[in-house]
Amino acid sequence: MTDRLRRLERWFLLRANRFLVAGTLTAAVFVAFVLVVSELPPPFVERMSSSDPVETLFGTMITVVVTGTTLVVTIGQLVLTQENGPLGDQQDRMRNSMDVRESMAELIGSPVSTDPAVFLGDIVETVADRAEELRTSVGGSDDGDFGNEIEAFTEDVVQNAGAVTERLDGARFGSFDVVSAALHFDYSRKLARIEHLSAEYEGSISENEHVLLDDLGALLSLYGPAREHVKTLYFQWALIALSQQILYAAVPAVVVAGVTLTVVDATTFPGVTLGIDHVVVAVGAAFAVTLLPFMLFVSYVLRILTVAKWTLAIEPLVLRDE
Repeated sequence: MTDRLRRLERWFLLRANRFLVAGTLTAAVFVAFVLVVSELPPPFVERMSSSDPVETLFGTMITVVVTGTTLVVTIGQLVLTQENGPLGDQQDRMRNSMDVRESMAELIGSPVSTDPAVFLGDIVETVADRAEELRTSVGGSDDGDFGNEIEAFTEDVVQNAGAVTERLDGARFGSFDVVSAALHFDYSRKLARIEHLSAEYEGSISENEHVLLDDLGALLSLYGPAREHVKTLYFQWALIALSQQILYAAVPAVVVAGVTLTVVDATTFPGVTLGIDHVVVAVGAAFAVTLLPFMLFVSYVLRILTVAKWTLAIEPLVLRDE
């Protein structure tokens, strides 16, 4: 796969607006339906005269829309169920969260922000600052190889952190921007690199450099759970939004399916344009509208599954080349 196709795939799966993705898929179904039905013999009008494909199709679609909507709403209810629980459980959740925030505040040197984008950005910026301090400390080292390793490592950290911080700046939670930016900070490789440096140059590292490497490792180790926490919250947010949007789309989909089932026959839309019967276009458009709730489901699940696949490992394991 070429780089351009790979970028297009990533944009479609992750960055593109989910309504745009759902609309594109729906339009593709409409075009495919019209072209295939117009080309396959016998002509669609003749089939409608001898049988009733419209009744069969849209009778089935009403059942599918109602059943699918109920299923998706059930998924949304399962997400909400995770937020419910006895008072003691809620207190434990709160205590655990506050403990983690205190640990992060000690490493960052300032209170942890309540904004998810700033929260992650503070960790990333602190990692870059510690890496710069390490580079300065190692500047006078007698071990040239160690100095070169730290120089390359610091340059990678600073560039990566700068790009991620820029993307996090102004990003609002609820959109995909926060999670997208967080995915671009390659903490697993950096954490593995620190482990390698600590082991390989044990005899060349001063006490201060040990402390800086330990701080870097601790910060990167905290970034992993922090990113997973923000990602999980986004998944819950997205699934709830998906349930709402499918409910909104299901009502017109059922109405269109019912009207088409009741009204449309071989004589409802007479005429031909460019060799395509008008009734084929009308039935194809109605079919596409009834599929819209499913296409919304597909667009959201494609993004969620892609992110989940790319972030399976929280420890220093690299599952992808990029």
